[in-house]
Amino acid sequence: MATKNVFVFGLNDFNRRKLEKLRGSQAIDFHQLLDRRELVERRHYPIEEILENARQRLRDFPGSVDGIVHYIDFPVSTIVPILAEEFGLPSASLSAVLKCEHKYWARVEQAKVVPECVPPFAAFDPFDDAALERLEREVGYPMWIKPIKSFSSYLGFRVDGPADFHAGVTRMRDEISRFQAPFDYLLEKVARPSEVAEVGGGHCIAEGIIDGRQCTLEGYGHQRRIEVYGAVDSLRHANRSTFGRYQYPSTLPERVLERMEAVTRRFMRHIGYDNAPFNVEFFWDEESDRIWLLEVNTRISESHCDLFEKVDGSSHHQVAVDLALGRAPDFTKGAGEYPIAGKFFLRTYGDARLRQVPDADEIRRVERQVPGATIQVQVEEGGQLSELMDQDSYSFCLALVFIGAEEEAELLDKFDEVGRLLTFEFDKAC
Repeated sequence: MATKNVFVFGLNDFNRRKLEKLRGSQAIDFHQLLDRRELVERRHYPIEEILENARQRLRDFPGSVDGIVHYIDFPVSTIVPILAEEFGLPSASLSAVLKCEHKYWARVEQAKVVPECVPPFAAFDPFDDAALERLEREVGYPMWIKPIKSFSSYLGFRVDGPADFHAGVTRMRDEISRFQAPFDYLLEKVARPSEVAEVGGGHCIAEGIIDGRQCTLEGYGHQRRIEVYGAVDSLRHANRSTFGRYQYPSTLPERVLERMEAVTRRFMRHIGYDNAPFNVEFFWDEESDRIWLLEVNTRISESHCDLFEKVDGSSHHQVAVDLALGRAPDFTKGAGEYPIAGKFFLRTYGDARLRQVPDADEIRRVERQVPGATIQVQVEEGGQLSELMDQDSYSFCLALVFIGAEEEAELLDKFDEVGRLLTFEFDKAC
């Protein structure tokens, strides 16, 4: 069997280890497609330059180009459909991807087929001083405001009154241009309905607050079939905005997960999403038994890959690679070392300068002391927390901690132990 060449955007050591353990990986060579530093945590995204660099890398490759894999949000999620079409590779269409990535367009399409799962919403220009009066009428308090293109709660703000709105919009006005030009470049490549045509990368969306137990369904489209293969709970801190951990498998009732799957299939079929992975975020309001659709991401979640590996024996990179090679995914369930797994965010809430962070030796020592733990420190000694990029609006992430356990109580105990053992020291806020 001839070796396949699969190109992975921003491939790093963590993900390479996951990929090389997949079924059939012996017959696949995985190649990095652009360095991760070219793709994430940038002040500006020169989308045409990034696209051309990736295109040239593929053209210059001396062998066959058999597939493209990604697990990174914007701009990668929107570049892959363009490159796949140019090189004759499987992928969802750019139009279907943008119907998920453009938060206002996504709500417009969702309201057509699953209106019962959509809160009140409205687009607005953050530079329009009269926008709030209309939003108070069309959406009402409390509301959540965010750019129509963002990720990881970046520039997302809860608004309980005019003061919250003006504080959030002030920051948006300073930073929203980071995404505006590159996203507008992509929008020009597709036909848009009239109600979306004037809502570009510099606009925002306001939505009624939705809440409840949050869960993400991982799935894919293949040859016009929509499948869901896993559900991961997203658990937040007391402020209800900041993620505390992702936990797999979900503990939601099966009947609720089945309803979420039905909504997922209805929407993804409606937009014609095919030949690519996705994940869909939901809330379940336990008191009213109502399901809310939060958003759709047009990729596998990198955050979930270690969780699937710990529980199912293989990362869901398997799904992405199979689809990239034009194969129907065959994802094995329940073959992992642990019945339950979690990805924890070790956070702090006040600004400070980092005097000391765990070094590699300390990290390895803690991993040995806490079986089933994998630690990724996200900060550097001497760094200022407020200068970290792409944080949520309320906290700073110090480390990511992946843990496998026999039960939830053990999972939580292991995270507490990791937190006690890791050494982070701070100088007062500067």
